[in-house]
Amino acid sequence: MRGNRFGMKTFSKVGAGLIAFSVVAVFIYQDTTLNSITSKSNRTGIISFFLSCFFYYLIACCQKHLLIVIGSEEESCISKKQSALYRKSSLHKPSSYLISKLRNYEELHKRCGPHSESYKRSIQQLVSGEIDNSTDCKYVVWVAFCGLGNRILSITSAFLYALLTNRVLLINQEHDMAGLFCEPFPDKSWILPEDFLFKSEISSFEQNYNHTYGNMLKSNIINASTELLPSYLFLYLSHDYDHHDKLFFCDQEQAPLSKIPWLIMKSNVYFLPSLFLIPSFEQELNKLFPDKETVFHHLGRYLFHPSNQVWRLIIKYYQDYLAKAEKRIGIQIRVFDVETSPFEYVMDQILACTQKEKLLPEVDTEKPIAGRSKNRTNNAVLITSLFPGYFEKLKNMYEEHPTKTGEVVAVYQPSQEEEQQSYNNSHNIQAWVEMNLLSFSDELVTSAWSTFGYVAQGLGGVRPWILYKINQTKPDPLCGRGMSMEPCFHAPPVYDCKAKTTVDTATLVPHVRHCEDIRWGIKLFNTS
Repeated sequence: MRGNRFGMKTFSKVGAGLIAFSVVAVFIYQDTTLNSITSKSNRTGIISFFLSCFFYYLIACCQKHLLIVIGSEEESCISKKQSALYRKSSLHKPSSYLISKLRNYEELHKRCGPHSESYKRSIQQLVSGEIDNSTDCKYVVWVAFCGLGNRILSITSAFLYALLTNRVLLINQEHDMAGLFCEPFPDKSWILPEDFLFKSEISSFEQNYNHTYGNMLKSNIINASTELLPSYLFLYLSHDYDHHDKLFFCDQEQAPLSKIPWLIMKSNVYFLPSLFLIPSFEQELNKLFPDKETVFHHLGRYLFHPSNQVWRLIIKYYQDYLAKAEKRIGIQIRVFDVETSPFEYVMDQILACTQKEKLLPEVDTEKPIAGRSKNRTNNAVLITSLFPGYFEKLKNMYEEHPTKTGEVVAVYQPSQEEEQQSYNNSHNIQAWVEMNLLSFSDELVTSAWSTFGYVAQGLGGVRPWILYKINQTKPDPLCGRGMSMEPCFHAPPVYDCKAKTTVDTATLVPHVRHCEDIRWGIKLFNTS
């Protein structure tokens, strides 16, 4: 296990255990003493016994200090055990309070998860439409929307809300997400059962649905003082939500919501930063995340583990192309509009940024490349893009000309899909493979506005170099180092719930500021 995942108390316990084991080992190997007690043939058994005892002692005292507990599902989720061998060890230690909170959540999920007795009683409330006290289990049901990057970020936001409100998170998994992730929680699934009451309805619910919280507020059917509350509500928290939907982020609205057993949430944005602007959550969030730019880093690594099928694809590609490199550079390219961001502009931007920031060496265009050793690869560049042009340009450049530094650069691109297919399962599997491969990078270059890049940087625990968005003209500067590895919330509310007026929500607390890549978005930063 990585040393930086333990707390100081664990170091003390491990130290005490090592001392005890050492005393026993010395005693066993002192022939003059041991021979009077047992025969030599029994020593191996005794040593094995004490080794086993120490091994299980070590696991018992350390598990509660780990972000991820590896249990009986180890073989069904190989990535939980192996990801630390490929991804750089995190420099950011989760707080002991977060670890404790996750262990408590796992117990709650086990007790209230699908097909448990508590879940069955909660379903009865849902059917009756009335709230009673027969169960203390409450739920957030997440509904899929948009591309995989958006989904991962919105699931993380929904999970943090569940943690803060003592709810169980369930995922309405559509066919296009099947086989992507391992189950994150021990003993109980996070997948919404197929026989759920609104299963056929929730995938298609939209903002104009009568039972959304925003519409019920707008029609004055429900408000902060309403006593007779429904057993379920729909929350529409997607990029095109309106003023009444955004009132979800007002502190006074959390009181009635806390009494409703079932909240069915449709979202495609990383709304998590706005949770840090709700006063009643402030103290808890500060204890969970004293390091503000690590929220997605920790929760993302906790929640999202590639399935065995996906993990085998990841590791095969890594071992075939990236493993021998001394340095791995990931370049994630997302072009939203080819007309306003022409290929030549984007290519020039990539070359100027990577060479100016010394991520990639310049080439000597006056010289042809000399013969090279097949086994020598100083730098491996991983390109992820829907289009092949950037890869081909960069690959040809380094294959045809030597670098001025003498370094060898090999360029790879796992796929060239041409167009995004967010509702295609095989496309999502490939996207998940590439997000993980990017997260193994030593240096990372990402495209502005891209949730794909946000996921890779968060899982990798790196502040990327951001290629600022080209909009018919080249930006100045062309790129910049991210000041936080947190994702950006692209569509934050701009409403002061107390003053009941418009406000810049990036000015309310020091750790929530505007994003580097989207001037109206907000994200989490450390205050120093």
